[in-house]
Amino acid sequence: MQRKQFLRYMGAALGWAVIAPLLTGCDDDSTTDTTAAAPPTDPTAPTTPTTLSAEEIAGLKFMREEEKLAHDVYVALYAIWPDDIFYRISLSETTHTEAILALLVKYGIPDPAEGKAPGVFEDPDLQALYDLLVAEGTKSQIDALKVGALIEETDIRDINAKKAVTDEADILTVYGNLLCGSQDHLRAFNDALVAKGVTYVPQAISQAEWDAIANSPAGTCI
Repeated sequence: MQRKQFLRYMGAALGWAVIAPLLTGCDDDSTTDTTAAAPPTDPTAPTTPTTLSAEEIAGLKFMREEEKLAHDVYVALYAIWPDDIFYRISLSETTHTEAILALLVKYGIPDPAEGKAPGVFEDPDLQALYDLLVAEGTKSQIDALKVGALIEETDIRDINAKKAVTDEADILTVYGNLLCGSQDHLRAFNDALVAKGVTYVPQAISQAEWDAIANSPAGTCI
């Protein structure tokens, strides 16, 4: 997703007057994701960014910060609404962002999240988005769950977009694992909203794609 799209979507999502596209793992929300943290470690593999296109490099840097954003939002929301769903999924997001970091290190790409405190981002649009998401999520526990759903559906869209511009096996493996995890997280947030009598309307993916993911068993990768 192009960065300018972020703020353009804000104000459309969920009838809130805010957010939309933004962000960008197969794990159940009840466990820490371990599948995403497995980029190949072949010592003979290329270690410089020259083997990647500018688009691939930009994609990895963006996903590093997008996964950090997801983690940081969930940690912030858990501090306000101590619902275990935010805690459990934040642990998975740590695994996700570290999996991307391993690829950055492998290819010699500078880490945009290096030295950044929670809630601080190099990308100004992601910074603005983080601020909006946390502000929206503080309004009520239902709004916080909607923020989680929005993060995960946008992750799914963005990961698919990044997968489409690379043919590197290690990057595709990590993106595929992140995608599976985000689908499980989407199911978890959807189930939590349904349990509260709320029907979530997707903003970043189609209703058909949302339904296919939400109605499939945990651990299923679509």
